[in-house]
Amino acid sequence: CGKTTLLRLLAGFETADAGEIHVGERCFAAPGVHLPPEDRQLGVVFQSYALWPHMTVAENVCYSLKVNGVARQERDSRTQQALELVGLEKFAARRPADLSGGQRQRVALARCLVAQPTLVLLDEPLANLDVHLRATMEEEFRRFHRHSHATLIYITHDQHEAMALADRIVV
Repeated sequence: CGKTTLLRLLAGFETADAGEIHVGERCFAAPGVHLPPEDRQLGVVFQSYALWPHMTVAENVCYSLKVNGVARQERDSRTQQALELVGLEKFAARRPADLSGGQRQRVALARCLVAQPTLVLLDEPLANLDVHLRATMEEEFRRFHRHSHATLIYITHDQHEAMALADRIVV
């Protein structure tokens, strides 16, 4: 249906063949224009979480800050705040393999939040979770949205998820 392709175009992982992509006042793509993903101020949360297995939770969360040269003190502070927001501050030293599916999803959210994106792309983020954990994570997404004030583009096949989380729905 093209949902994931749309996210990949928004993220800059694919190049548009035609047309333009604007987010707010910023042009992400147009004929002869392709803003690189790292310059788009966006976060992506994949269905698979995309966590580095050899890194701790805290290292996963702060990685983007580290590669962008953010000072250690600020990096540590923002990482701690993000982990507190998703309720994982006590898990900072653990590795992804030691976490449940819901905890891994919250690490992915914290990693997104720490970068302070203006746009967050979520591709079926609850698809791998059981029904009880889905309800918990829906609340996490609502809290995340309230805290970050970012625009969220949330791809799902689940009408309940869409109705529970959305201000606007596109079919």
